[in-house]
Amino acid sequence: MIRTQGINHIALVCRDMRETVDFYTRVLGMPLVKTVALPDGGQHFFFDCGGGSSVAFFWWADGPPAAPGIASVERFPDKAKTAVGSMNHLAFHMEEAELSASIARLAEHGVPHTPVVVNHDDSPFGVSRELHEGVFVRSVYFTDPNGIMLEFAAFTKHFGPDDIRHEPATAADRVEA
Repeated sequence: MIRTQGINHIALVCRDMRETVDFYTRVLGMPLVKTVALPDGGQHFFFDCGGGSSVAFFWWADGPPAAPGIASVERFPDKAKTAVGSMNHLAFHMEEAELSASIARLAEHGVPHTPVVVNHDDSPFGVSRELHEGVFVRSVYFTDPNGIMLEFAAFTKHFGPDDIRHEPATAADRVEA
């Protein structure tokens, strides 16, 4: 049996490594812990995002341009769909008590974000204006300088067998856009 111990790192691609380093270190407070010069002239930098996990970025001078609405979210929440094989967003775990302070920090640095903490629940809309016992995660959404949608997320409950209620969809269930 394979036994993982969490996420080691996620590797993303940036358009400007200096801007990315500034955002992740200065705004999000994630220490830059490793830099690599790639043989093809590119770079690969790692940031400590806590809990033994890292967020890493590649940069290439000749890398393809961004593709919002395909490889990344075009505009949250009304155009949040992305293509198969893309990364929709990256959520960083934090304590619920830290969410308000994170909104203030984002605002202090001029980072556009959801203006309030989003309460995710099992209602037909998937969110609630009010915090109630059915809310399972509270979060704040924002994007980094590369257009990557990020989230600060705090689970508000432990999951159990009753939280698995849906059959997985298949490729045959897809509808062409």
